[in-house]
Amino acid sequence: MLRRRLLRELQACAESLPKSSNQLALARIRGFPSNLTKDLHTCSNPPIYCAFPPAFRRGIFGASSSCAVKLFKNSDAQPPARCISGDACAAAAAEAPSSPMRLPRPGLVRASAQAALFEYLHSTRGMEITLAEHISKNSPVFLAGLLGNVDTRGGIDVRCSVSRFLRYQPINEFEPFFESIGLRPSELGKFLPSDLIYLNDAIDLLDNYKVLCDYGVQRTKIGKVYKEANEVFGYGHGVLFSKLQQYEQLGLSKSTVVKLVVCCPKLLIGEANLEFLQVFDKLKAFGIMLVMFRGGLSDKSMHNWSRTLRMLEFLEMMGSIKKALLVRLIKEHPRFVFGQSGKKLYLLVSLLCKFGIRIDTMLQLFMQCPWILNVDFPKNLRKSVKFLSHIGMEAFDITRVVSTCPEILGASSCQSVDDVLSTMNMSAERLCDIIKDDPIQFGNLVSKKKIPAVTKIDSFYLGEKAEFLLKIGFIENSDDMSKAMSQFRGRSDQLQERLDCLVDAGLDYDNACSIIKVAPQILNMSVVMIKKKLSYLLNDLGYTLEYFVAFPMILGYSLEKMKLRFTMYKWLTENGVKIQPTSKNKVNKSMVALSTIMTRSDVRFVNQYVNLHPGGLDQWERLKNHVKSIQ
Repeated sequence: MLRRRLLRELQACAESLPKSSNQLALARIRGFPSNLTKDLHTCSNPPIYCAFPPAFRRGIFGASSSCAVKLFKNSDAQPPARCISGDACAAAAAEAPSSPMRLPRPGLVRASAQAALFEYLHSTRGMEITLAEHISKNSPVFLAGLLGNVDTRGGIDVRCSVSRFLRYQPINEFEPFFESIGLRPSELGKFLPSDLIYLNDAIDLLDNYKVLCDYGVQRTKIGKVYKEANEVFGYGHGVLFSKLQQYEQLGLSKSTVVKLVVCCPKLLIGEANLEFLQVFDKLKAFGIMLVMFRGGLSDKSMHNWSRTLRMLEFLEMMGSIKKALLVRLIKEHPRFVFGQSGKKLYLLVSLLCKFGIRIDTMLQLFMQCPWILNVDFPKNLRKSVKFLSHIGMEAFDITRVVSTCPEILGASSCQSVDDVLSTMNMSAERLCDIIKDDPIQFGNLVSKKKIPAVTKIDSFYLGEKAEFLLKIGFIENSDDMSKAMSQFRGRSDQLQERLDCLVDAGLDYDNACSIIKVAPQILNMSVVMIKKKLSYLLNDLGYTLEYFVAFPMILGYSLEKMKLRFTMYKWLTENGVKIQPTSKNKVNKSMVALSTIMTRSDVRFVNQYVNLHPGGLDQWERLKNHVKSIQ
């Protein structure tokens, strides 16, 4: 019943269209069977939508359905379509907007506002074109506030609206000016003059601003000068330029003076800064020109020239032994002097002194690892020392470990003791012994971020290391020397200490140097570990130095593996198994060669020797478990 009524109304709407039209008015009612609208697709003219009121839709289709009538028309003028909803439908159509409003893009709005502000400052207020352009393009916060006072809806000419506002509403021109030279909007309140709003009235301010710009100071950095040395912008004609020239007369380039002015604006106040001149003279005494420090100065921090002077005197005292190294340190890493005026270096040196590190060693460390001035290095070093204390390491050993590789202990934060022990599945005593024997292992076992064992070595240390290798018999520029340079870890004095261990054990110097050429990995061990392994071979096992000279690579095996192999060999011989000395044993036919015991893999060692006795395999397993239990 309702469907038939609706169809009659739709036909009445179609009949209202002109008879001259070549189309039939068709209707599609959403929700109706497809046979009622199958001819709809044959029409290509734009449609007219007629929406039924909600009450009518609920009466026909239920609360959840929707209904709309779609009438197709030609290009002729058409009377409004009639529908069963009467006036309600017409009212709804009258309220519907003819087309959606298009909002302008934010970038176009901002560009229009910048153009209007530039036109106002240059044409209306008579500012120089470069100043007006800089202010209009570098005061975004002021522009945002300006746009908040005008209509920026679609179809509105933003540039005209802003120009109209500026014509009738005067602005405080100091606000966009201060923002354009680098002052934050939150800082403007304390710098805005109380009796001026027009920038052209501040003659001295603009004159000194122009002097700095013409000299080469970046416009956005002038705000730092204004904030720290406000008096500069009250100077009379020619005063500021003469002060800049005074620093040039010291021998500084214009670019260096510009960097100094931005980083230390107070140098422009009063007479020449006495403390700065003393720093300058001290650097000249070192043979260093201040131009080298241009990269070390930062406009994000304040520089205290008095403290910088004390830091130079402190470094001079540290480098009294190796002055050339000190000068090179200052030249290549000027932030040691200028970084927070040396405050970090004071703290770091005092911390390293507590661990007994010598001054000359510190200078070498600073050259090798300049990144240790990082703010986290002292904190990480303290945490690492605390970790070593928790695993039971004695104070003497902690000092030795820290002095051996402080750059590794401070490079990264360390894990907790419980996490390390559970991950490595070992006791605290065993971990303590590993780090004492080879402190470099701290970076692999304990640090949260794995630290490479070989750090970047400066050319100075490479030179010292090359000199050491030449002294022990390596040929300059040979392949063996290049290989040894890449293999050896540590400074030349540390390498010398390890070589001395071999000499102290009874070897002559030539034999010790020959051993190093054959087994260079020996010099990567700690002095303590070298002494332990030699003592085990010579005292516990009874071998002579001749056996060691014949197979020096034995020191490359871990002490645990050596004890396991030789303990098993001793058990086999005590239980009737005879292992004949091989032809490799050229020293004493009564004792098996060291290489015979150590060079075979575990599988081959078991098959060739352990299985010679019926109970050998059980004894081997017991020894392995015993070695693991004492780790």
